[in-house]
Amino acid sequence: MAATPTVPEVVLPSSTGQRKMPVMGLGTAPEATSKVTTKDAVLEAIKQGYRHFDAAAAYGVEKSVGEAIAEALKLGLISSRDELFVTSKLWVTDNHPELIVPALQKSLRTLQLENLDLILIHWPITTKPGEVKYPIEVSEIVEFDMKGVWTSLEECQKLGLTKAIGASNFSIKKLEKLLSFATIPPAVNQVEVNLGWQQEKLRAFCKEKGIVVTAFSPLRKGASRGANLVMDNDILKELADAHGKTIAQICLRWLYEQGLTFVVKSYDKERMNQNLQIFDWSLTEDDYKKISEIHQERLIKGPTKPLLDDLWDE
Repeated sequence: MAATPTVPEVVLPSSTGQRKMPVMGLGTAPEATSKVTTKDAVLEAIKQGYRHFDAAAAYGVEKSVGEAIAEALKLGLISSRDELFVTSKLWVTDNHPELIVPALQKSLRTLQLENLDLILIHWPITTKPGEVKYPIEVSEIVEFDMKGVWTSLEECQKLGLTKAIGASNFSIKKLEKLLSFATIPPAVNQVEVNLGWQQEKLRAFCKEKGIVVTAFSPLRKGASRGANLVMDNDILKELADAHGKTIAQICLRWLYEQGLTFVVKSYDKERMNQNLQIFDWSLTEDDYKKISEIHQERLIKGPTKPLLDDLWDE
């Protein structure tokens, strides 16, 4: 195995104490086909040098992530919890101003942590309170009180329950609305970005506003959704061969060169290690030209059934 590289970090400007976030994190959304448990995957990732872990209340993995962190401390793999950057997300059932603080406190108890580094609004949608169901039934949707929810999130940061607050799956229009009243601006917007959905306009907007973009589905996984526009892409196969790299490494290097952060999902030991090996080489101008020709199409179209017309404000 190659030596463990140090993952570069970015400062989150609106965070408490200018918290730094490693540009690469491990996504922990459960994988039905994986034989490796989330706890074992997180422990392995810590051994390999990952320090950023992306969870969510709706994934049902907070308990496993917390157990892995406790174990890593016990084994001396890390000397303090502060060495790790832990993100979680509030599900749509908790997107009510009065439920935000208790929902975050519940996540903290489940994770066995005193605070989070980052908490995100998982989707800009509110449903009636209750259990997590996926996909979300449209009949369950109620009005999203963005201002009330955000004010409660700001309260979470002031109370020290989290170092930073942010959004996920927010369009430019929704971010503009959020910025119009936020006293603590969102530190992060976590959205789908990959070579098959490059999101140039949204990225430019976030850069201008000082919002860090975190890419989810950076390798455009989702075998159940048909052909993978990225991992099965002939252009990318060609680039990977030319550089002596994997397609995944080409994809992650591109994100890194765009100034993005990203959470990559692999519980496979070898691939986890390969994904870390992207920081000491570069793509060429010619590579960029070829990458710009890749067909663009959103993979994750929304969490509801049927899909909402105005989710992305396009």
